[in-house]
Amino acid sequence: MKKGQWVGLVLALVAVFSLTACGKSAQKETTVKLGIVGSDKGGVWKTVAGNLKKQGIDLKIVQFSDYNQPNIALRDGDLDLNATQQRSFLATWDKDHKSSLTPIGDTVIAPLAVYSKKLTSLKQLKKGASVAIPNDSTDETRSLELLADAKLITLDNKALPTLHDIKSNKLGLKIKELDPNLIPTSLPDVDIAIINSGIAADARLNPDKALYRAKVTKASKPWINVVAARKGDIHNKTYQKVVKAYQQPQIGKLIKKVNRNTVLPAWNLKL
Repeated sequence: MKKGQWVGLVLALVAVFSLTACGKSAQKETTVKLGIVGSDKGGVWKTVAGNLKKQGIDLKIVQFSDYNQPNIALRDGDLDLNATQQRSFLATWDKDHKSSLTPIGDTVIAPLAVYSKKLTSLKQLKKGASVAIPNDSTDETRSLELLADAKLITLDNKALPTLHDIKSNKLGLKIKELDPNLIPTSLPDVDIAIINSGIAADARLNPDKALYRAKVTKASKPWINVVAARKGDIHNKTYQKVVKAYQQPQIGKLIKKVNRNTVLPAWNLKL
C-alpha cells in the first residue's frame, strides 16, 4: 500500500472514531424530577442518582419543607415522582383532593418510638402525665395504636382511630398534638413523646434509649413509605428503573447505617 493510501486510511479511521464519539456525547439523558421532604439524609437518593446516571437517567432531587406540596407538584406535572409519604397518607390525600396519585414502589418504614428526658421506663408514668404525639393524621393514628399496644389506653375498634376514639385512659394521660418536626425540642416539657424514627435520627436521639418501639407486623403495611407517580405513569419504564435503583441491597444497607437501624428498607419485608 502506498504512503498516500495509508494516510487516507488513517484519516478515514479518525473520522469514524470522531463521529462515534460525537454520537455518544450527543445522546440525551432522560431527566426525572423527584420530590422529597427535608434533606437527603446520608445521601441515599444521591447514591441512587449516581447509579441511574450510568443508565442514562438524570435524577433531579427537589426538596420540600411540608408533605402537601410534593403531591400538589406531582399532580400538576411539576414533578415526575415523589418519595415523601406513607401509603395511608397518600390514600387520604388522594381522596381529599380528588386526585389519582398512586404508589409504584415501596421505600422504607419508620416505626414510631417513645422517648423521654424525664423517665427511663413507661412504668414510671404517673396519673395526668403529658404525652406529645404528631399532629398529622397518619402518625396520630400510629401513635394511638402504639399507646394501646403498650397497654396505656384502649381504642374503639376503628381502622384509623383519632383522639375521639380513645375508649379508656387509665392514667388520664394528657395527649398533646404537635408538629412532628418540633416534637424532639418539646421533650423537656412533656413526660414522654412519640417520635417518628427518621425525625428521631435527625434530632440525634439515641434509639437505644427509646422507652418503647412500635412493632413491624402485617398491620404495619399502611405505614410503608412509597415512591408515588401519576396514575397514567404507573407502567413508565424509566420510573420503574428509578424504583429498581432504590430497591437494591447497597441502598438498604445505607438506609440502615445512616438511621442507626431505626428506619428499615420496606421492599423486602415479609409481612
